[in-house]
Amino acid sequence: MTTMKIVIVLFAILAVSYGRQGFGPGEQDWDYVTVRPKAHMFWWLYFTTADVKNVTERPLVIWLQGGPGASSTGFGNFAEIGPLDVDLNPREKTWVKEVNVLFIDNPVGTGYSYVEHNSALTTTNQQIAEDLAECLEGFYRTHPEFRNVPLYIASESYGGKMAVDIALELYKRDQLGQMRVNLKGVSLIDSWLCPILSVLNWAPFLYNVGAVDQEGYDAIDKGAQRTKAALDAGQFEEATNQWLLTEYIIMDVAKNVDFYNILTKIKSRSGKGRHMIKPGVDTDLTDDEKLEELMNGPVKKALNLNVTWGAQSGDVFDTLSEDFMKSVTERMDKLLDETTVKVQVVTGQLDLIVDTPGTLQCVELLKWSRSHEWKDVPRDALSVNGINEGYQKLLGKFSMYWVNRAGHMVPADNPDAMLKILHNLLGS
Repeated sequence: MTTMKIVIVLFAILAVSYGRQGFGPGEQDWDYVTVRPKAHMFWWLYFTTADVKNVTERPLVIWLQGGPGASSTGFGNFAEIGPLDVDLNPREKTWVKEVNVLFIDNPVGTGYSYVEHNSALTTTNQQIAEDLAECLEGFYRTHPEFRNVPLYIASESYGGKMAVDIALELYKRDQLGQMRVNLKGVSLIDSWLCPILSVLNWAPFLYNVGAVDQEGYDAIDKGAQRTKAALDAGQFEEATNQWLLTEYIIMDVAKNVDFYNILTKIKSRSGKGRHMIKPGVDTDLTDDEKLEELMNGPVKKALNLNVTWGAQSGDVFDTLSEDFMKSVTERMDKLLDETTVKVQVVTGQLDLIVDTPGTLQCVELLKWSRSHEWKDVPRDALSVNGINEGYQKLLGKFSMYWVNRAGHMVPADNPDAMLKILHNLLGS
């Protein structure tokens, strides 16, 4: 082979090679960004496998998990949208076939992200947003080819609450010239936007589906009202405590109904629940154990990491307990009125923890400039391949989706509907 042919072959190889071999199929990359002293955030990029000449022809989508303290690289990746499931079987409806996916373990202390001391953990949504912006800037330094690529944020549960302030922070920094970021839209999937409205609807939701009787309804409602009383009094940490106690009441009177999909088959429990529930955390202990073994075994080894995945997750949640029950509706109004960012709200009809009635009430309480038009917007069917997968309302750059046959983890429960919603966000 001549020297010229060797050069051409090498160039062709380099032209299609974007990252490195990580864990599982496809090219990937991963690294840490020190977002503050003693605070280190981990990102894991999956380059799209779409049939394109260059991966930058497809958008970059950040996936943010809930909790706070649930890992995007674990739950979002293997339980929902990555190329492999928890049993390492190929996922047919992986988002990686459509877009470049950037999983970020956020806030610091979540998943493979870590802090050197608990004093470096975040205590507010704004701190979380600032850290994520620093992480993204560090990512862009490593992959400048994505700097001008359209960016979207897909978020679930508490991740959606975080995503509202993150989007505002990124947009602000771009407008001020502090950071160049091409943010186009954000999807808030079963998101903890108006926590107290979700909690107040637990009793009627369970009563209406036959999961509790009047006695159970009254017990749950009393817990919800105690949560509201603490919140109204500005006792935010106590409101979080009462939220948790109300969940225990539900596990007692409903005999361990699944918080994230009320149709899930789980073992009944005659006594009080003992497994603490947190938004965005999978409640199937078997799947949890599989995921922990996977992340602290083969994945950790393949990525050459020396951090114990999930070791600080409980600390992440506890440190944010003061902020946990606070609403983000005012910042949603700001996001809709003061930015060009598209906003989706997505709700799964079988989700209890962030129930559809509470989410709908939350949207109807928004006070952005076009909110007065919302009640007159028709609700249309969300049709995929001739099947009604849910419903949608669209008003300018704002939209809401009700998803049939889905609970808290919509991408896992109804991937066809979620991919249609994703395409709507991307405008594709």
